[in-house]
Amino acid sequence: MDWDKLRIFHAVADAGSLTHAGDRLNLSQSAVSRQIRALEDSLGATLFHRHARGLILTEQGELLFDATNSMSKRLETAAARIKDSEEEVFGELRVTTTFGFGLLWLAPRLPKLYEKYPELKVDLILDERVLDLPMREADVAIRMKEPSQADLIRKRLMSVQMLMYASREYLDQNGMPDSAEDIADHRLICQNTDAAQVMAGASMVQSLMTYNPRSTLTVNNYFGVLQGVLHNLGIGVLPDYVTHDFPQLVRVLPEVESADVPVFLAYPEELRQSQRIAAFRDFVQEEIITYRKHLRSLENN
Repeated sequence: MDWDKLRIFHAVADAGSLTHAGDRLNLSQSAVSRQIRALEDSLGATLFHRHARGLILTEQGELLFDATNSMSKRLETAAARIKDSEEEVFGELRVTTTFGFGLLWLAPRLPKLYEKYPELKVDLILDERVLDLPMREADVAIRMKEPSQADLIRKRLMSVQMLMYASREYLDQNGMPDSAEDIADHRLICQNTDAAQVMAGASMVQSLMTYNPRSTLTVNNYFGVLQGVLHNLGIGVLPDYVTHDFPQLVRVLPEVESADVPVFLAYPEELRQSQRIAAFRDFVQEEIITYRKHLRSLENN
């Protein structure tokens, strides 16, 4: 097939419009349309349904778009490897992790990464969905379980637990619970058990709900839970890594905790030599060492 026509087809399918695709490609709408018609003629198939609101891929168009999308991701991988310098770290790095870890642990530490590598461009993708790294939906992932995808380099970074926290003001007004049964007299702030989250956290919340808390606030990510706790709304179920940056939180019911949740860093085998990946991996590991030292100091005090 004609590579140029495939490139134009991919842009049109991605944009859903001849006009928008033309803007991206710096081509006129008529030129884009001619190339699409020529591609359809060469294949003997209709690739788009045309209607007033734009273009929709036909079944044959979906098949071709899957192929061009795969080609595009592989080309991006090749370009990333070519651009990687042996001595410098620059360019875009797409990092995916969960909302909670990304907002509460990773994002506050990124200034240190930018101080060291000012030309780096990080695209932080917060998503509970596990993105496909071999298909270049992201370059590197930090996940709360071991990745199951093949052809990935993976490293266990640490373990976290879900614990219970409240603000000092809330506890002054409502009292410190002495046992899990006392949850019946408090407002519980947590992720909804139907929301995407680690199994250990969901199991802990399900157990707490059996004590029939007086009131609840459920949020679909831990950042929302944290905000509720900081604003004195109740007792929240949060990952233990929040204690590093929010020392004003008070641990509640220390005997109630979730099972350990492993945290893994993973990236595609084909990016093994990437300087950007290496820089990010080393940065995260250094920050975790600092985090662990902080936890030990708290335990010793």
